[in-house]
Formats: sequence, C-alpha cells, structure tokens
Amino acid sequence: MHLPFTRLAAALLIGCTAPLAWAAQPSELDAQISSAARTVMAQYNIAGLAIAITDNGQQRFYPFGVASRETHIPVSADTLFELGSISKTFTATLATYAQAQGKVSLDDHPGKYLAPLRGKPIDKATITDLGTHSAGGFPLQLPDAVRTDAQLMKYFAQWQPSYAPGTHRTYANPSVGLLGVIAAKSLQMPFRDALQNTLFPALGLSRTYLQVPSAQMATYAQGYDKQDQPVRLNPAMLADEAYGVKSNLRDLARYLDASMAVVPVDPVWRKALDATHVGYFKVGAMTQALIWEQYGYPVALDNLIQGNANAMAYETHPTQPLRPVQPPQPNTWVNKTGATNGFGAYVAFVPARKQGIVILANKNYPNEARVRLAYEILGALDK
Repeated sequence: MHLPFTRLAAALLIGCTAPLAWAAQPSELDAQISSAARTVMAQYNIAGLAIAITDNGQQRFYPFGVASRETHIPVSADTLFELGSISKTFTATLATYAQAQGKVSLDDHPGKYLAPLRGKPIDKATITDLGTHSAGGFPLQLPDAVRTDAQLMKYFAQWQPSYAPGTHRTYANPSVGLLGVIAAKSLQMPFRDALQNTLFPALGLSRTYLQVPSAQMATYAQGYDKQDQPVRLNPAMLADEAYGVKSNLRDLARYLDASMAVVPVDPVWRKALDATHVGYFKVGAMTQALIWEQYGYPVALDNLIQGNANAMAYETHPTQPLRPVQPPQPNTWVNKTGATNGFGAYVAFVPARKQGIVILANKNYPNEARVRLAYEILGALDK
C-alpha cells in the first residue's frame, strides 16, 4: 500500500492519547505523515491541515499549519473544521437510531410521516432509498428558491423521478435532507436538537456542533475558497441534515472508534451505528451503505480514487442491488468525503483492523489527494 511522497523537513506537533504499538516506529511514522501532509499542503496551498489516526483505540493527532492566515493561530487537535457531507453520516445514524427505538422503519415510505407527500411520486421511494441516493434522481442541491418548510414540502410533493427507486444512484443533498426531516419528526424533536442534544452526547462527541457556540468560535478555523479568499458556510435549507456539522480531530477519532465498536456506547446506539454499515447495492467496486461507502479490504487505490471521484458525485450510475442486503463486513474500507466552499475532509476506517483516519483541511482540495494521503498513512501503520 505504500506510495512514495517527497520528503520535506518540517517540525511536527503531535498529541497522543496512549502509547503506540504499531508496527511502524512512531518516529518513522511521524516523519512519513509530516512529509506526506506538507507535500499536499504545498501542492494545494492549504493553510491548515489536521490528521488523526486511531489503532484499536490508541489515537495520535497531527496538526499542521494555521487555522487562520489572518490570526496565525496554529491548528490543533481541538480546531473546528466544517465537515461538509461527512455530516450525512450523522443524519443516517439518527435515522437508524429512530429505527432502533421503534419510531421508524427504513422500509417505510415518506408519506407515512409527512402527510403532504402521501400518494406523490416521492412516496414510491423508501427511507432507505433516501439514504442511499437512489430515490429516483434528485439534483445535487436543493433549488435556491426553496427557503421555507412549506416550500420544501411543495418541492418534494411536485418532484418527478427520472428512474424507479433503487435502480440508479444519483448523489443528492435533497434526499438525504428528507431522510433527516423524517428521522427528526419520528423522534418528535427538531433535527438540530436531535443531533446536538441527543446523538452527539450519546456518542461522546463534546465538541461537535451544527451551530458553533460563541464560547467555541475562537477554535473555529477560517476556510479559504479556490481563490484563497476567506469563507465559511452560508447554510441554506437542509444544510443541517446534509452538510452543516463542524467538529475536530478528537471527536472524529472517537466517532470512528465508536463506529468500529472500539469504545462502548449504549446498546441502542451500537445497533444504530451498525445499521448504517449494511450494504444495499454496488456501483463498480463500491458498496453503498446508508450514506457510508464501502470497499472490500484490502482495497486497490485505483478503486478508492474512482469511487470518490467527481463522476461518482455528479453523474448517475445504475445500481447492482444486493439480495439479500449485505450485513456489516469487518474486512471493509469504509469511507466518506465531505466539503464546503472553504473546507475539505475525509474519514476512513477498517473495522477488522480497528484502524481509522481523519483528515481535515481549511480548503476544498481534490478528493483524490485526500484518498491518496489516507491510503499512504493507513498503509504505513503495519510496516
């Protein structure tokens, strides 16, 4: 799995929660991560980059650069970054939590929970279809004109599918947003409250937010757009459900550990997390779970690059349904990318190895570079 990166001499700030027992010597691993990370930063003019690696619950943090070019505050393990579409994995977990509580079934249809959608074309899709981008061909983004709850329901009621549910994958924020609306409604609470006051605390995520509190704004990194101008998220309708979460290395490393059953969580949340790893169909080498995307492990780098390429996000692909559905597989590379205009993120983990990686940056740079960096680092753990 090793890929060569140009070595750069650089200082490295490291935080470690426990002694490491990886095959690679920590000093060698640190040097390799430092070189690889700084090469990517230089190539894409990234101000700040943060990496966490976890191996069977042992975590190590690697912050580089600055959270803001204006203040020169260095990145740390506590720096908050926008997660973009990695936020969708929390929406999926909320839905499976509602199912574990008996409040909803993923086999149900939207109209069971939202009266304006009963009997409409969207009601032919299941809640699973909403969470696997296979409801019938939603656009990537909700139209800008949709600004109120009433307009949102009207949009979904009038929407016309291009494909039968489950037959094609079209990556889309509106369908995942609707998944979140249904999950929160079934739990009888606003979506933001459901995540901020229920899901995040239950998983031990103490510095993960939809709305960053004023006391934590100093830790919120400044994002930079393609022209390197300062920018932060300007949320639209369904932003909370689809791309609105902010978090840091410490919380996300714990999130991966919880997802791999390395740290204990309440049984109902354990059931919910596991349910998000059920595979429903394949597109090429990628198996689509509920938001999460999975590959048989060991996995070829080319398959990861192809599965996280722009074509997978912007084009429609026929699905190869799995009958029966595929239960969670330990020997799997599970991953998700995420981005906003000023941030780029990637998380990946291998349950069988209890190893995972978090990569956060305050610039939206190509997915391929994130995947290569993660593949290089996780490959180095066992050398």
